[in-house]
Amino acid sequence: MANTQSAKKRVRASLRKRDRNRSTRSAVKTLVSRARRPALPDAASLTSEEVRRAISALDKAAEKGVLHANNASRRKARLMSALAKLAPVAEPQQKAPARGRTKAGEDRKTPLLGQSSLQQ
Repeated sequence: MANTQSAKKRVRASLRKRDRNRSTRSAVKTLVSRARRPALPDAASLTSEEVRRAISALDKAAEKGVLHANNASRRKARLMSALAKLAPVAEPQQKAPARGRTKAGEDRKTPLLGQSSLQQ
């Protein structure tokens, strides 16, 4: 048992913080499990809205110090990778033209660094 007044106050404060942290941690676990569990049996198990809520809760818990930042980051990464596996494969987009070097004989639209427009 704490003897000094400051030690007794620390015990009271730590009990308050423990209760608050437990409820936050429980809410985060609930949101993450909801994001992983299917809403309907035939629906995809992860929806982007539920994942977004879970990620927001993880960020808030890490910000408050309830969860370690790396722990929250790891959980978010796992959620996002699970969502990416279930997301329909999008058609590959056409590659944008390469910037920088041009083929020999082609004119540049913009001058290179250090060159004036008169040198082109």
